[in-house]
Amino acid sequence: MNSDAVILIVDDEKEHADVLAEALEKHCAKAISVYGAAEAMDIISNQKIDIVVTDINLGSDENGIDILRHAKASDSSTAVILITAYATIETCKEAIRIGAYDYLTKPIDIDQLRVLVNNILQEKKPPTVKSDFVFEGVVSRGHAMQRVFHVLRRVASTKISVLVEGESGTGKELIARSIHSNSPRKNNAFKPINCAGLSESLLESELFGHSKGAFTGAATDRKGLFEMADKGTLFLDEIGDMPLPMQAKLLRVLDDGVVLPVGSNKPIVVDVRVVSATNHSLVKLVEEKKFRQDLYFRIKGVSVTLPPLRTHPEDIPELFGYFLKQACEELGRDITRITESAMTILQSYDWPGNIRQLKYVVQTMVVMCDRDTLDSRDIPPDVHLIKRLAGQVATEDTLSPFGIDLTGKSLEEVEAEHIRMTLELTDGNRTEAAKILKIGERTLYRKIKEYGL
Repeated sequence: MNSDAVILIVDDEKEHADVLAEALEKHCAKAISVYGAAEAMDIISNQKIDIVVTDINLGSDENGIDILRHAKASDSSTAVILITAYATIETCKEAIRIGAYDYLTKPIDIDQLRVLVNNILQEKKPPTVKSDFVFEGVVSRGHAMQRVFHVLRRVASTKISVLVEGESGTGKELIARSIHSNSPRKNNAFKPINCAGLSESLLESELFGHSKGAFTGAATDRKGLFEMADKGTLFLDEIGDMPLPMQAKLLRVLDDGVVLPVGSNKPIVVDVRVVSATNHSLVKLVEEKKFRQDLYFRIKGVSVTLPPLRTHPEDIPELFGYFLKQACEELGRDITRITESAMTILQSYDWPGNIRQLKYVVQTMVVMCDRDTLDSRDIPPDVHLIKRLAGQVATEDTLSPFGIDLTGKSLEEVEAEHIRMTLELTDGNRTEAAKILKIGERTLYRKIKEYGL
């Protein structure tokens, strides 16, 4: 049974409608029965309906064909099955032309209807992700990250270069490792290097290797990362900080697939897939002549941008759970829960260090907690912000999870302020705000109106 889908049964014969609804709800999905076209159209306009099963003749001016047209106009993905006791070829052709999924004639074969409905529900299921594609440590249900995952699934099995952009701490190396581990190169080496802060000579030696005596201190031959990553993947982190002269040398290797170690005249042929990452705007760096345009186009076979954590706070509970389990295993602790008020604080924080910062905060909380449940007392002070209100500094003992001073405030004032802050957190998204507040959307709308928010 599909617990998320909704089926609408429309028939002016009440007993017949209720029988169909009961039969479908038992084996298919939630079913609603109504007995007139007007009521059916009202529900279709105001609620997500996956399947409509309607009699053509409803004993009124509006019939099943009108409901079909209304359903398709409201949501083209709604499937409509028509039922009639007087099927004619012309009527059925017209129904199919408008968009009916199928039609059945009375008396209805319940088993046939169930099969038809289940087929529709199966078709509506989103395509399943291949079970062998794993994003280790990358957790998100947000639309932005789902788009990233969609791109990665398409490119992982190819040799195309990938550029991963995003703020520091958003998980760029995790994404690079996921690309490698889900590619035909997964059994070969994955070699990361951070290009920031390395001089041209040191970076050249790290990437291309060197021969004995190439420079002072080069006592032996040394393989570079390109050679070590042969048939595997090389991850160039913070490539935007690479010195310009080194960029030219890198471009030559990427174009030719040939590495020349420092101090050697013996070229080495390599087959390396390159994944690059940056927290800069490479387009802007190109405009400022700080990054080579030809190298930019070479590494940007496919680009993905990782959103900062503050833009998808709905992912924080799941990320927190992942890091909590990880921290407990590493530290030998048995903590499985966090209070709602503590989670609200975490979801209201801006996370300038993004996912990396969240991971370290979870570790700190586990270390500091001597109970089996984490709460706001365990949150580091730099995350548990204390806000100034009405020109006074509130003490931590009087603060709500959002940092609101509760002293001298009525319950209504506290609730109104809490709702206002939650709406600010979600940029006015009432659906998300209702989820955080754990109240129904209608309740939230009523309270917004009541408090004049």
